[in-house]
Amino acid sequence: MDEVGRGSLAGPVVAAAVILPTKHYIVGLNDSKKLSAKKRIELSIKIKRIAISIGIASIEASTIDRVNIRNATIQAMKDAIKNLKKRPDLVLIDGLDKLDIDLPNKNIVGGDNSEECIMAASIYAKVSRDKLMETYALQYPNFGFQNNKGYGTKFHLNALKNCNPSPIHRLTFKPMKNKKSRIL
Repeated sequence: MDEVGRGSLAGPVVAAAVILPTKHYIVGLNDSKKLSAKKRIELSIKIKRIAISIGIASIEASTIDRVNIRNATIQAMKDAIKNLKKRPDLVLIDGLDKLDIDLPNKNIVGGDNSEECIMAASIYAKVSRDKLMETYALQYPNFGFQNNKGYGTKFHLNALKNCNPSPIHRLTFKPMKNKKSRIL
């Protein structure tokens, strides 16, 4: 299990849970942040084809603003596990967030660098979120979401100086804290 989009200024936080066969022969798995976009897409296709089960879930910006990013991330992870078609024997979670679930689970700091199932979850979540942010780029073209995926790049921060936040911006995150309303 892994999540993506936690530090983004816009868009959802997305979590994925992936159950891989013991012998899967997927070559090139790694932390999604260490792979090119092209390689992530290639691997996500293989993961989808080979995985025993994939669960994915997202929590939108308005909920993140209401419950905070940590609680939203934990909820996305729980939802991703619920969306698995097969019950895992053990849930390996990248990072320190503890999940109160009825399954054995283990936190692994840096798990996206050491556990193949977490690497697969990282890749699958990243590709899914990136596709969503590219769709949002068409709806909200001022922010360059197709390139920055909602993260605080120079272009995105400059756009926020000149435009009100979009409905997918996290208003509790800097630099939106001083912006009072979402564009409808």
